[in-house]
Amino acid sequence: MFDWGFRCFHCHHSLAISSHGFCSKCCKQLAHSEYCGHCGSNLLENQLSCGNCLRNEPKWHRIVQVFAYKAPLSEWIHRFKFQQQHYLDNALGRLLLLAIKQAQREHQLVLPEVIIPVPLFWQRHWQRSYNQAELLAHYVAKKLNLPLDLYSLQRMKPTRSQRELTAMERRKNLKNAFCFKPLKNYQRVAIVDDVVTTGSTLNTICLELRKKGVKEIQVWTLARA
Repeated sequence: MFDWGFRCFHCHHSLAISSHGFCSKCCKQLAHSEYCGHCGSNLLENQLSCGNCLRNEPKWHRIVQVFAYKAPLSEWIHRFKFQQQHYLDNALGRLLLLAIKQAQREHQLVLPEVIIPVPLFWQRHWQRSYNQAELLAHYVAKKLNLPLDLYSLQRMKPTRSQRELTAMERRKNLKNAFCFKPLKNYQRVAIVDDVVTTGSTLNTICLELRKKGVKEIQVWTLARA
């Protein structure tokens, strides 16, 4: 059998299918887990709402996620986002695509009219040279044959990481951070981001979309931290 040099990005063993990026053994570490199809909380069985939704309801309607934010997925995301390993886009995009297909089966997910990645502020985009959410969105949009809109949603100012901020600081940080001027009269939209942490950024984006008449907002992400 020929070894063409295609190796798993994680364990470096030979790949049977080079386009997968990660081998089946490493992917099995991402054990399937049930979660709430609304907020993304881990549950014992798949549901479309849960107690966490009642206590802190997100502004989006549906969520699709690959796995919890822990190793090895957290390591792959960190490499993709912070270590200039943009070539992980197809391998991670494939995992997101599989999660979307699974959500169609188990959460009765209806595909959106359009896919919109969470934008970076222009300065951050220039420093990093790519937007990781946009790369993921490109992959799934192509595979699902759905339109990709890179222009309707814009980030208007730089923002700090939300994780270490208080609730008041988060609101101040995100005030007037996004502008949504839709190219079309969208009714069902999927927002793609690499990781959902506090959810504050996505909630802010969702409020802007709702102001413009979007009826259903889906969040597609690799992990909910």
